[in-house]
Amino acid sequence: MSSAADAQLVQDVLREVGKRVVGQEYMVERLLIGLLTGGHCLLEGVPGLAKTLTVRTLAETVHTSFMRIQFTPDLLPADVLGTQVYDQSTGSFAVKRGPIFANILLADEINRAPAKVQAALLEAMQEKQVTIGGTTFKLEEPFLVLATQNPIEQEGTYPLPEAQVDRFMLKLRVGYPTREEEKEVMRRMASGHPIPITAVATPEQILDARRRIADLYMDERIVDYVVDIVHATRRPKDAGLADLVSLIEFGASPRATIALAQASRAHAFLRGRTYVTPDDVKSIAPDVLRHRVLTTYEAEAEEVTSDDVVQRILGAIESP
Repeated sequence: MSSAADAQLVQDVLREVGKRVVGQEYMVERLLIGLLTGGHCLLEGVPGLAKTLTVRTLAETVHTSFMRIQFTPDLLPADVLGTQVYDQSTGSFAVKRGPIFANILLADEINRAPAKVQAALLEAMQEKQVTIGGTTFKLEEPFLVLATQNPIEQEGTYPLPEAQVDRFMLKLRVGYPTREEEKEVMRRMASGHPIPITAVATPEQILDARRRIADLYMDERIVDYVVDIVHATRRPKDAGLADLVSLIEFGASPRATIALAQASRAHAFLRGRTYVTPDDVKSIAPDVLRHRVLTTYEAEAEEVTSDDVVQRILGAIESP
């Protein structure tokens, strides 16, 4: 595929999603970055901001299988992965596959389920495989988990374990639409008729784009810049940010470095470039790092969030 065909693919997907979703360009673009890199995305926002609608619509633009799991406090791991079912006629057990055997999985309100269900997703998200009754099944590519969660202050939510959160390449903060966008939402939804979406991309095109994104040129100075940013979350003193030492409990892992490089490449790809700029890294860094930088009680007392910490680091690290 040529760069013109790549640009066309991106435009086609954005056009189809735009038929149903008003505004929310940031959320749509970040979800597309996840799809084009195979990086799982976690969307956080209050109910009613079209998170589920956007994920479902994006899935409909690709010729793939899509499943949605509504996470609830009584959900069991078998409800997600599948289970062994005894077949009386043959006297043997057969595997009944769960909803995780889809190309795009929407884990809706993921933080309303207990830890053992969230943990059941870990192997699938990292290893792209599922084990049921001692047998391991490979998941079909592309495989992508797009999860939504309500802010932790809401009733009936369980905080996601750090190991689970780290499996998500991006964590997106979804905000309210503007006044004009909200008027447009009202106009579109007033008819009550469903808005049809056309599938404009194939799994092969997505996997093809992934390969080209992985090969996108990244200058050695940009590589150093990415490593410096992530390193500053662990050793802020080295970056001249001694005041952050008492505010950071844990910094980002090497998985964050890999995710930041991949996401920066995809950010450049969406803009039709064949190389990565410092602005690509700066734009995507908050989404890659906000859930990987854990703040201390002191930071909480001072009302300093991980987003604030990441912004201070980005401001302090000199871009090439």
